[in-house]
Amino acid sequence: MSNIKRIKASDLDLKEKVVAIKRVAKVVKGGRRFSFSAIVVVGNGDGVVGYGLGKANEVTDAITKGIDDAKKNLVRVPVHKGTVPHEQIGKFGGGHVLLKPAAQGTGVIAGGAMRAVLESAGVHDVLAKSKGSSNPHNVVKATFDALTQMREPMAVAEQRGVSLSKVFNG
Repeated sequence: MSNIKRIKASDLDLKEKVVAIKRVAKVVKGGRRFSFSAIVVVGNGDGVVGYGLGKANEVTDAITKGIDDAKKNLVRVPVHKGTVPHEQIGKFGGGHVLLKPAAQGTGVIAGGAMRAVLESAGVHDVLAKSKGSSNPHNVVKATFDALTQMREPMAVAEQRGVSLSKVFNG
């Protein structure tokens, strides 16, 4: 997790995607009081992505708060030729995800919450599997865990002291 770099949202063209909206109820003396919880993913489609959680009494306010929170939690993830550089497993709570690189033209083979994160990050070809919890919060955070563990091919070649072609060809 040492390669996580915080990025300023002001100098990026970010697009928002609402992953999930939940209506939650609080029981009070007069009945139930409803509020909303929204998990939102923002990204520039070029390796910068973030997620946020917003809670409010109105749906639009919850989404706005989620977007603001997501812009505070931006990270840069490595995207190599439109796919992820290597296979990676991510975990958070009960959510477990598997990301595998895919050939060009494959598309994003992933479920709802994972799809939003990967498309926002600018990954066009990937094979992904969500195992364990299907809770959108855990799946999004597990996907971020997997993406932040990814290493750039150039950094791997430099650490090993070999050429970039040797990293891919073994």
